[in-house]
This record gives sequence, structure tokens and C-alpha cells, in this order.
Amino acid sequence: MTQSNKKILIIDDDPFFLKVLTDNFSNNGFTVFNANDGIEGVKAYIEKVPDVVISDLVMPRMGGVSTCMEISRLGGDTPPVIILLTSMFQEKAHEHDVPEMGAKVHIPKSTSPVDIVIIVEQLLEREKQLQT
Repeated sequence: MTQSNKKILIIDDDPFFLKVLTDNFSNNGFTVFNANDGIEGVKAYIEKVPDVVISDLVMPRMGGVSTCMEISRLGGDTPPVIILLTSMFQEKAHEHDVPEMGAKVHIPKSTSPVDIVIIVEQLLEREKQLQT
């Protein structure tokens, strides 16, 4: 179920985690952009207009909640799929009916990178079906 030509922005201050996610998404046909904190992430969103944004919750300069809320605001009527990654809970990935802490989807950082790619592909497929 590889998505081609889909752009994803990954925002995380952990270089190792950023590389692991970047490699997994790149290997599955995504064009990947990175940012090291929320301020860089918002700038990258404006410049690249990705289909998906994955943001860490705890980061320097601008945290994940503020980052997700700003990107959602900038996205207007067609915001990207916004996912918040956090090590603050260990539940399975879950989706909210309305955005909570700036994102509709929350994924624990303990989730394997391959599973994160699968979740994103499923979310994009559902978005595509809703638009047709």
C-alpha cells in the first residue's frame, strides 16, 4: 500500500528518531522533509505544504501542541493529516473526533516506525476516499 508522491513533514528534536522515521517513510515512497523544532516545522510547512505532519510533543522553542495548532490554523479548510507523537503515554495509537492538543491522531513514540508508516498510509487512503 505504498503511497507515491505524498509529502510528509517530520518534526522532532531527537536526531536518531528523526532519521529512523525519515528512512522508513522514504523507503515507502514518501518525500520527507524534516524540522528540529516547532518553529522550523511551521516554516517548513509553509514552504513545502506537506500532506502529513508528524510532530513530537516535547521540543525546545515551540512544543508540539503549539506547532500542531499553528499548522492546523495555517492549513485552513484543507489542513494536512496532523499526528502528535509522544512518550508521555503508552496506549496504542488513537484518533479523536475533534483535534486534541492540536492533532486528531496521537501515537506513542514506542510504536514501531513501520507501524507509524502503516497508520499514515491508512489515514491518507481514508482521506482520499472521503474526497471522492
